[in-house]
Amino acid sequence: MQTVSEKQATKINGFFALLIILVLLALDVILFIAGVRAKDPSFLWYFFPLTFIIIISLVGLITVQPNDSRVIIFFGSYSGTVRESGFWWINPFTLKRKVTLRIRNFNSDKIKVNDLRGNPIEIAAVIVWRVTDTSRAVFDVENYEEFVAIQSETAIRSL
Repeated sequence: MQTVSEKQATKINGFFALLIILVLLALDVILFIAGVRAKDPSFLWYFFPLTFIIIISLVGLITVQPNDSRVIIFFGSYSGTVRESGFWWINPFTLKRKVTLRIRNFNSDKIKVNDLRGNPIEIAAVIVWRVTDTSRAVFDVENYEEFVAIQSETAIRSL
């Protein structure tokens, strides 16, 4: 089994990318107006592809809140993780999965177990946890929140 370790994703400042998108949009509008005024349908060869590029580029804009991250998956392979909070632009053809890095609490149910002498006792625990490696949380287990619940119950029973 191959484990994936976390790495930083390639990203661009979102405000810079938005500025470029707005410049492309202005160029697109200028091409459209010039083409309509000239009554030349050949401007459509530039107008429609540029419009398509602008729309696709807008999909790459993401916002990462503090104590959140985005795991970036490009056509099935892990590209990296964006942990820094802010406004970013990444490849628009990627899947962006949100993984929270906040500290969480898990209250386990009361479990009846037997001590060394065979006496039944009830035991429960409060577990404080957080995700430290986002790639392992996404790729190594099906559901990392459920994984914590199952592992904590197993640990309580063995206690």
